[in-house]
Amino acid sequence: MIDPKTRIGHVHLTVSDLDRALRFYRDVLGFEVTTTYGRDAVFLAAGGYHHHIGLNTWAGRGAPQPAPGTTGLYHFAILYPDRRALATALQRVLEAGVPLEGAADHGVSEAIYLRDPDGNGVELYRDRPASEWPRAPDGTLAMRTEPLDLQDLLREA
Repeated sequence: MIDPKTRIGHVHLTVSDLDRALRFYRDVLGFEVTTTYGRDAVFLAAGGYHHHIGLNTWAGRGAPQPAPGTTGLYHFAILYPDRRALATALQRVLEAGVPLEGAADHGVSEAIYLRDPDGNGVELYRDRPASEWPRAPDGTLAMRTEPLDLQDLLREA
């Protein structure tokens, strides 16, 4: 069994246009550039960490997006520390005109789904405190997928 303290903390993406990807991850989502490798790669982070997201064009400069329904990355998730931070991220995404693919209340978390400029799925979410997680009568976790009230969320921004 995997250690319960295990976390996934990095994602590296091949992109077709580094400047376009930077406008999304830096300017819309708000990550800070920590390192660049010429015109081919850039690393971004939150909170002074060395990097959470690596973007590179090593294998895909100018490449088209993969066709829907093919193998590859479905999405990766960015965990926000609280509801206010998630609301602020949603506000920035909407102000930038980035379309949403969905938004869900899973009982244990609230999630917003969208795509980056290269078609990679991105989930922006926050976890609820474990004390608020829905439970079945036998005590097992009872996750769900219900619509997320975006207007209510935006009031937190």
